[in-house]
Amino acid sequence: MDTINIDSVETYTSIEQEYKNFILKNGHPCVMAKTLFLMDKYHLNLYPDFNEESTLLKLLDDLERFINQYDFDSNEFESFMAVFPNNSVATEIDFEKQLWTILQKLHDLDDHKWDASVSANPNDPDFSFSLKGKAFYIVGLHPNSSRIARQSPYTTIVFNLHWQFEKLREMGTYKKVKKRIRKRDKKLQGTINPVLKDFGNDTETKQYSGRNVESNWKCPFHTKSELV
Repeated sequence: MDTINIDSVETYTSIEQEYKNFILKNGHPCVMAKTLFLMDKYHLNLYPDFNEESTLLKLLDDLERFINQYDFDSNEFESFMAVFPNNSVATEIDFEKQLWTILQKLHDLDDHKWDASVSANPNDPDFSFSLKGKAFYIVGLHPNSSRIARQSPYTTIVFNLHWQFEKLREMGTYKKVKKRIRKRDKKLQGTINPVLKDFGNDTETKQYSGRNVESNWKCPFHTKSELV
């Protein structure tokens, strides 16, 4: 596969349109994602190679800027998408391994403490991934996912602030939104994603890659010693 020049304006515009089509067309089940794209509340960022430390440092800097510009006093939500057009994965297992390798490296490079509002133990039902001092719910996407809703045009990691889900609960709309998304997902694929669980009922790490992980699956992530 030819290397994609991610610094080209034409390339960015073309890839952005592919994601607009992915989310806004063909019955994508996530109504939250649809709303964010319709309201232009997404931050789509292209990165050259997730195997390079320089790429991950740039991603961390971009996440910090995303957090700093976020209005936590409003009821408007935003999402951060890291897209890797030049990194392909052959299978769900390959993607899962790559995803956790990336998350581990990001954590090791992070210069902030873990968000105190969530657990740092990946086996804990109250765990949520933390970067730059804020908790995120991670959504892995790639073309070869078994879940249609996760078959993105390119290898992608979505960082959704954990705060948003707590805000939905505070607003009294979380259950309604969840029910609508799962109904649409079942209509699209015939079944809902079997690994989906509510925060606090099971570790959300099982949901990150999108693969239907085994019952005895163990998250490979470990926190730095000062956070344990």
